[in-house]
Amino acid sequence: MEKNLRQQKTTIIKIALFGPESTGKTTLAKQLAAYYETEWVPEFARDYLQKKWEENQQICTADDMLPIAYGQTELENQKLSTANKYLFCDTNLMVTKVFSEMYYGFCDPLLNEAALEHEYDLFFLTDIDVPWEKDDIRDSPDGRQTVFSVFKQTLIDNNKPFITLSGDEKRRLAKATAIVDDLIIAKERGFSSSDFVQLFERGISFENVLNQLEIFKNGIAKSNLVSPATIGNGILTLSEDEFLQKSNFFDHQKSNLKIKKFVPASGAATRMFKFLSAFLNDFDIEKETINAYINRKKDKELAIFIVGMEKFPFFEEVDKNLKEIYPDFETLDRDYKNYYFIRILLSSEHFNSANKPKAVLPFHQYKNHIANPIEEHLNECVHYATSKNISNLHFTVSEIHQDLFEKAVAEVREKIEKPSETKINISYSYQSKSTDSINVDAKNKIVRNNEGNLIFRPGGHGALIQNLNVLDSDVIFIKNIDNVIQNHIDKITLYKKALAGILIEIQQKIFGYLKAFEKQEIKEDNLEEIILFLKEKLNIQMTSDFNKFTLENKINKIKDLLDRPIRVCGMVKNEGEPGGGPFWVMNEKGVKSLQIVETSQVDLSNKKQQDILAAATHFNPVDLVCGVKNYKNQKFDLLKFVDAKAGFIVEKSIEGRTVKSYELPGLWNGAMANWLTIFVAVPLITFNPVKTVNDLLKAAHQPQ
Repeated sequence: MEKNLRQQKTTIIKIALFGPESTGKTTLAKQLAAYYETEWVPEFARDYLQKKWEENQQICTADDMLPIAYGQTELENQKLSTANKYLFCDTNLMVTKVFSEMYYGFCDPLLNEAALEHEYDLFFLTDIDVPWEKDDIRDSPDGRQTVFSVFKQTLIDNNKPFITLSGDEKRRLAKATAIVDDLIIAKERGFSSSDFVQLFERGISFENVLNQLEIFKNGIAKSNLVSPATIGNGILTLSEDEFLQKSNFFDHQKSNLKIKKFVPASGAATRMFKFLSAFLNDFDIEKETINAYINRKKDKELAIFIVGMEKFPFFEEVDKNLKEIYPDFETLDRDYKNYYFIRILLSSEHFNSANKPKAVLPFHQYKNHIANPIEEHLNECVHYATSKNISNLHFTVSEIHQDLFEKAVAEVREKIEKPSETKINISYSYQSKSTDSINVDAKNKIVRNNEGNLIFRPGGHGALIQNLNVLDSDVIFIKNIDNVIQNHIDKITLYKKALAGILIEIQQKIFGYLKAFEKQEIKEDNLEEIILFLKEKLNIQMTSDFNKFTLENKINKIKDLLDRPIRVCGMVKNEGEPGGGPFWVMNEKGVKSLQIVETSQVDLSNKKQQDILAAATHFNPVDLVCGVKNYKNQKFDLLKFVDAKAGFIVEKSIEGRTVKSYELPGLWNGAMANWLTIFVAVPLITFNPVKTVNDLLKAAHQPQ
């Protein structure tokens, strides 16, 4: 590069303002320089062209581009010598390059080379949402959007790290200073400008990244199990008559309530078909029989799949396609038939089952049709999540799959709405990218892909607490997408409504106490009743020093314990299914509470903790009813009730490398750790998840 177009080397953080004319670059550069008490680099072209106009009434020509570039580079290098930690450049050679190409159709090779090689720690792309201001050297306000698009595309094409700034002067300055403050921390921690922009575009705060790095370094403390929650010791049990009473109570209350069903459904069915994918990857039909493969791999799942193949709800359609694809299919050896069946089922060119969301897969074979989980959830919704003939259903989905959901809903909505005389409102949300995790290797070094970019992984289903947090409902039923059953809708409805009835009863009692506190109607003599309620109904016991508190502090303590979101969780007997269970857990402050704990949260090297885990009698089927509003009918901020220390470090494989990733506290584990919690024993019929495709062979998913 020509010497007088070279930038001086520096450790100063350089920020370039970049954008079309009259987009606030000069104003912001001055503001940032004043804020950080440093220098800013004016636009050399402005004085250069103004002088040319005043002296000769001449406008800018192609011959002016290189002189402007020389002058701008010299000015920037001069300001660098007196800058304090930061230098804010009102413009740069990339702007000159863009204008040269736009107005004159070419860019001098010297200017082009210098523009591309000049480095800045960050570009602020200034938006066109500010008024255009006329002066002697500005062109025209017309076509601003087109010009802006050219500027933006130039940054993209040349891999320059940039963030767009929009809004008025005050908002731009606030956003810019927050970004610059984080950028300097990122640089000090070894992150590149490109890394920083990637994080910013995902909405991931740099503070969260630093927290993740600390977690990778120090690990996550395991749960301190005190004992399993059992019947009479943390788990409420009801007779059938009592379930019916609670259900009827809910029916009497629901007309005054906003009700919604919340269904986490964003994952693809990859795990459901995992053993079949492994089979296709490792099996060679020309060299081995399927039976030999089963024996070699000890693959019982594959054996079960093949034996029960004709009972799957998708069998007939796959079989029909096979006969169309292979005209001689009926004459093939049994191994070939089975192999082709599995291949067609998973092939991206045909059924692509493992890459679709579970929600749209065929689950249940009825007399005249096949139902997927979406249909089953809509049907359940009108039975128990309905008020005034309106049923509200919310799916968390992957953005790329929403069209599949909408299509599936459209196919079944009318046949469910019409006989039930219920209108079903469907809404969707996505797991926020701001909850994604970075990845590190075994030495806690950040992992990047082959292009040098950060690799992100979704933060787990605990991220859905943010999706739940925005829903405006009095009662929210939560049920996983794969936990549906064929037939027995009346029984499912009974138990779901009963859980809601328990929630409302408890909630009304709590609201009564809190309103009485607000009206100062509670005296010290009344506290014993509330303390007994906390103990017997909410499994909350006062700490040993409670009686030493003043009356005011006692009231504040009780109000704090009561004024929380509530969850009523159905619990079934533990029959060996993997997943979370109900336990009494002690936190670091010595406070004991009921929690749903995953096996991965338990220190299995500790014999005592292992014994407590093994003694669990019940299992959490992820069947919850939640109250997320306070006694003033205001929504709680659910993020304030998360135990941030209850996340997970998981190991995954990326591009053949083993990496560590962070998962947020699980939705019904740490994300709800500081909620009021009631565990209720419910029959096993309420728990019918489909974790693998073979679960569809169980009685609950088969025709009767």
